[in-house]
Amino acid sequence: MQEVLLTAVGVGGATVIGALIGLFFKNPSHKLNDIILSFAAGIMLSAAVLGLIIPSLESGNGGFISLLVTVAGIFCGAICLNLIDKLVPHLHKLTGVGAVEEVHPAKTEQLNRVLLFVIAIAIHNLPEGIAAGVSFGGGDVSQAITVAGGIALQNIPEGMVIIAPMIAGGMSKGRTFLIAALTGAVEVVGTFIGYFAASISAAVLPFALAFAGGTMLYVISDEMIPETHSHGNERASTYSLLVGFCVMLVFDVLLG
Repeated sequence: MQEVLLTAVGVGGATVIGALIGLFFKNPSHKLNDIILSFAAGIMLSAAVLGLIIPSLESGNGGFISLLVTVAGIFCGAICLNLIDKLVPHLHKLTGVGAVEEVHPAKTEQLNRVLLFVIAIAIHNLPEGIAAGVSFGGGDVSQAITVAGGIALQNIPEGMVIIAPMIAGGMSKGRTFLIAALTGAVEVVGTFIGYFAASISAAVLPFALAFAGGTMLYVISDEMIPETHSHGNERASTYSLLVGFCVMLVFDVLLG
């Protein structure tokens, strides 16, 4: 339980660290944003596959049924986030430099849309926290740390990216940092939800792991890759994603 508590604080705290760094980079270029987010996407992709989906297959009884449970879990996780997308508007353009000023000149309207963007980030942080918590349910601490470490690493650039739109919308630095920190607190809650859900019954663990992996794959494909490949920085973003994936791969091997 102590490891779970430390993980929850670490995963949520990584967003806070990213937010602090973001305060020093008020106007990052589109290219820098894309490279940072692509690196985070690579880390998430590696963590989802190596730390959640493959362990889901291995934690089952083997055979076709285990494969079916894992596939079902992946799609259920993706569908769950798809439904969330329907409820919470996604404002991808707000992550770019100056996008707030270009699209909505009125400060009040800018701020309202920025806050919607932040709410979307916070909601998507919940399944990331759940993924970290679920990974502890299997009892493999090194595997759980790998997943949690990957999520924490990608939370740092995420925390950096959400700062600029809020400051551009006219929000004070103190309030901006507080809101960014609250998005990290959502992951702390998610970590405990995932841990207790997976601990209730070993029978649900394979599905829970795959579900968490599916939510992460959805975020990578539906949001992170399209966002990082829409400003003419596709090549740099692709290599940055590969670097992130390999960093997480090395991390997994060293802890394995």
